[in-house]
This record gives sequence, C-alpha cells and structure tokens, in this order.
Amino acid sequence: MDLREAIYGRRAMREFLRKPVERSVIESLIDAAIQAPSAVNEQPWTFAVVRDQRILDQLSAESKTHMLRFHPGIRESEHFHLLNDPHFQIFYHAPVLIVISAVAPVPWFVEDCSLAAQNLMLAAYDAGLGSCWIGFAQGYLGTAQGKALLGLPLSCAPVAPIIIGEPKAEPKAVARKEAQIRWVG
Repeated sequence: MDLREAIYGRRAMREFLRKPVERSVIESLIDAAIQAPSAVNEQPWTFAVVRDQRILDQLSAESKTHMLRFHPGIRESEHFHLLNDPHFQIFYHAPVLIVISAVAPVPWFVEDCSLAAQNLMLAAYDAGLGSCWIGFAQGYLGTAQGKALLGLPLSCAPVAPIIIGEPKAEPKAVARKEAQIRWVG
C-alpha cells in the first residue's frame, strides 16, 4: 500500500471482529510508531498494551465515571449520551488497546506521542486492521488509578489511547471541509 492510499483510506473504526491480534503484529505497529519524529529526538514514548477484556471493561467503566464526574455538563450533550449507558464500552470491545504515554513529561511530549500515534494507526490500516483514538479514556488514564491499571509509573503521562482490531466492515469516507489556507509572503 502506498502512503497516499493509507492517508486517504484510514478511518476511525468502532466495530471489530472478536479475533485476537497477534503479538508480532502489535510489535510491528509499535515499531512503526517509534519511527515518528520527536522534538530534539527525545523519543519520550512508552507503550502499554491491554488485551484482557476484563481490564478493558474496567478501564471503560472507570473512564465513563471519571468523565461524568469531572465534566458534569457532558451528561446533557447529545453527542456524549452514550456515557450514560451502562452497557456502552468505550473501547467498542476491540481486542487491543495501545496507550502511548510519555515516559516523563518533557517539552512537546503531546506532539511527539501524537506523531507516534498517527504512524501506528497508518501502519494498522496497512496491516488490514482498524484503529480509533479513544478520547473518552484520556482523563481517567491520567489518574494514579488509571496509570496503575496500565502498569505505568506515576511520572508517565498517557497521551494516546488507541484501539486496534480487525474491522467488521469498512466505514464510508466522511466529507472533509475545504482547507483554509493563508499564503503569507
């Protein structure tokens, strides 16, 4: 697959087959992630891989509770109504969650980990897998309890919770807004 095909074809995936993803495939995705550029070549990332559905269910429940507790206005939002559903699992029962974190917060760690996340998601698409960045989990994963469930030291800063799995179906392309370009000089 060429790069342009991966960029234009990758979509946020929220429906997965219940098939496990092989460890070697996960390792190859992480290897693609660490090829990302990083500010002053810090390469601050570390990767927590969760494949146990019980842990994913626990992370989901705790993340929903955290979002509803610390963002009370979200309850009324039509977009976030799913957080009130006790049966909604924020990881969509994907077989794998990969959380990209900064080992120790350094300048530009969010940007560095985000670049690694994009590489990982493009590599997943190239491998025939779907992916989605799960923003609902970010708040809880940054807590001491969230870090403990991931086996991360308190000094780590989780940035990108990415689910991975074999897609049930290929989602349709979403229309893109026209780029706003300002030519200067």
